[in-house]
Amino acid sequence: MNTLEAYIKSDKPLIVDFSADWCQPCKLMEPVLREVKEKVGDRALVIKMDIDKCPECVSSYNIRAVPTLIIFKDGEILWRKSGVVPAHEILQQLNVHIS
Repeated sequence: MNTLEAYIKSDKPLIVDFSADWCQPCKLMEPVLREVKEKVGDRALVIKMDIDKCPECVSSYNIRAVPTLIIFKDGEILWRKSGVVPAHEILQQLNVHIS
């Protein structure tokens, strides 16, 4: 099992930011995700996945645009959204699933 799968199957919520180095909107997500991480601390994980370095992720999770954010917990997709997403919207979705 690869590391991403292990995180996805965890009972701790995981936010994956599927992005690319060449993507301008992806760069706008960096401070947003830092803010989310500061607010949730260790109650959730936040990782960035470069679609150019993980083409199997693109097909596995049907990534059609970047950035795409997906929240996983216990191996399930709880929420997903493409485009630049404000921190409050991510936190709202995440808070429902943080124990």
